[in-house]
Amino acid sequence: MTDSSQEPAPTILAGGPVTDGRDPAEAVVAMVDHVLALAATWTGWDGKPAHVDDRIYTPHKAVRRVADHLVDHLAELEARLVGEQPLPDHWHASTGTTEADMAPFTQDDLDEARSRLSRLARIWANRLGALTPEQLDHSPGDGWTFRQLAFHLTESTHYADAVGDLS
Repeated sequence: MTDSSQEPAPTILAGGPVTDGRDPAEAVVAMVDHVLALAATWTGWDGKPAHVDDRIYTPHKAVRRVADHLVDHLAELEARLVGEQPLPDHWHASTGTTEADMAPFTQDDLDEARSRLSRLARIWANRLGALTPEQLDHSPGDGWTFRQLAFHLTESTHYADAVGDLS
């Protein structure tokens, strides 16, 4: 057993995501539900990307960005829990649009998005649900608390909202 008074205090990033009274696991699941509800309207996409701010969004890009965001921060959470430094982020984020992002969004794509994002939401819900309130609010390592990470993930609705409801 180690003396926790000898361990350096974690660095919490100032100005992090605002949290509220919602359960963080439920907040992540609700974000994915919102994204998938919009995605259900994308099978008739006309192939014209949405231009929001200085970025381009398509159905495939929105799904990719939400999944990447969930994976990226899950890897961070898991690394911090075991005392490792998270791997550096090398995503191209939403600045890049690939040829694959421009492909038609079919029913098969929607089915895969539902499977992929629903599974990631469950992994997040299970992981967050297994943490104590102390771990959620005083998380190990540098960065936002795990509660803040969860609420940061809810901002991923931006990608789907950029494409919008195409029904």
